[in-house]
Amino acid sequence: MSFALLALICVAGLLGPLLAVSHRWGAPVVVGELLVGIALGPMGLDQLQSTEPTFALLANVGFALVMFVAGSHVPIGDHRLRRGLPVGLMRAVAVAAAAVPLALVIARTFGTGHSMLYAVLLSSSSAALILPIIDALHLEGTPILQLLPQVATSDVACIVVLPLAMDPAHALSAVWGALAIVACTVVLFVTLRFVERRGWRRGLHRLSERRKFALELRINMAVLFGLAAIAQLTRVSIMLAGFAFGLAVAAAGEPRRLARQLFAITEGFFGPLFFIWLGTSLDLHALAHRTQLIGLGAALGVGAAATHLVPRLMGQPVSLGALASAQLGVPVAAAALGTRSHLLAAGEPAALVLGALITIAIASVAATRAARAFPAARETSAAAPPHPP
Repeated sequence: MSFALLALICVAGLLGPLLAVSHRWGAPVVVGELLVGIALGPMGLDQLQSTEPTFALLANVGFALVMFVAGSHVPIGDHRLRRGLPVGLMRAVAVAAAAVPLALVIARTFGTGHSMLYAVLLSSSSAALILPIIDALHLEGTPILQLLPQVATSDVACIVVLPLAMDPAHALSAVWGALAIVACTVVLFVTLRFVERRGWRRGLHRLSERRKFALELRINMAVLFGLAAIAQLTRVSIMLAGFAFGLAVAAAGEPRRLARQLFAITEGFFGPLFFIWLGTSLDLHALAHRTQLIGLGAALGVGAAATHLVPRLMGQPVSLGALASAQLGVPVAAAALGTRSHLLAAGEPAALVLGALITIAIASVAATRAARAFPAARETSAAAPPHPP
C-alpha cells in the first residue's frame, strides 16, 4: 500500500461525516464509509483490495479499536443500569427466546444453515448506537431506566456468543480462547482498580499532561494489541479482545483525556479505514445475482425489529422496543469474521450489513417517536455522568 492510497482512504472517509451532517440524508457515518469502500473496491473503481496485506492489517487495528470504543461505551458503572437491571434482564431474555424460532425459520427459508448466527443477530442491540441517541434526545423516565440494562446486557452477551455461533465446529477451542481473554480482562480490571485507588493513575495522568507524553494512550494501545495477539494465538476474534478490554476500562472508569484521545485515533483514521475495508470486501455482485440474499437481509432487519417488540407484552412502549433493535457492531463483526474466515457464502456478509442498516432506519424513526413520548427538562437531562478526570 502506498501513501497515495492512504491519502485516498482519508479523503474518502470524509463522505461518512458529510452524509451524516446533512439534514436531508441524516445517514449514520458508517453508511457513507461502507459506500465509499464499495465504490473504491472491486465492485467499483477497483483501487482498493481487501486482501492487500497492509490494508488488511490496518483494518484489523481499526476493528480492535472500534470494538474497544464500543465496549468502553457500555455504562457498567452507571447507577441507572442497576436500578432497571431486573426488568431489563427479563426483557433481554424474552427477546433472545423469541429470536430462536424466528432464526430457525429464516435459516430454513433461505437454506443457509446459519440459524445460530441469525439468533444472535436478531437478539443483539448496539449500545454504541442507542445510548448516544438516548443522551442526545434527553430521554428519561422509568421505561428508559429499564431500557439501558436491556441494551447493555444484550450487546455484551451477543458479542461474546457470536464467534461460537459462527463456527460451531470449533466451539470448544473458541470457548478456551474466550476464557483466556476473559481471564486476562479480569486481571486487567483488578489492576486498573488497584492503580486508581493508589492514586498512581492520577500521578501518571498529571505527568503525561504536563510533558505531553500521552502515556495513558500508549499503555492502553499496548494492552489492546497484547490482548489481540492472545486472541490470534488462541484462534479467537480480536473483536472479543477489543470489546472485553473496553468493558474493563469502562468498569474501572475511563479518563476523559484518554476518551478524547481514543475518539480521535479511532474515529479520525482507524475506524473509517476499517469500514472502508469492509465495504471493499462486500460482494454485491453475488447479492445482485442471488436476489434471495436481499430477502435474507430484509428478513434479518425486520425480524430483529419484530423480536424486540416482544417486551411490549411486559409493558415496554413500542417506540423503545423498536429503538432497542438498532444493530451495528454484531452484524459488522459477523460480516468481517465471515469474510476473513470464509464461513459465509458469497453475498451473505452484504446481506448481514443490509439487515443492520434496516434496523438503524427503523430505530431512527422510533427515536423520533420516543422523544415525543419521553421528554425531559433540560436541567434534569438523563445524560450519563461524566468520566472521572
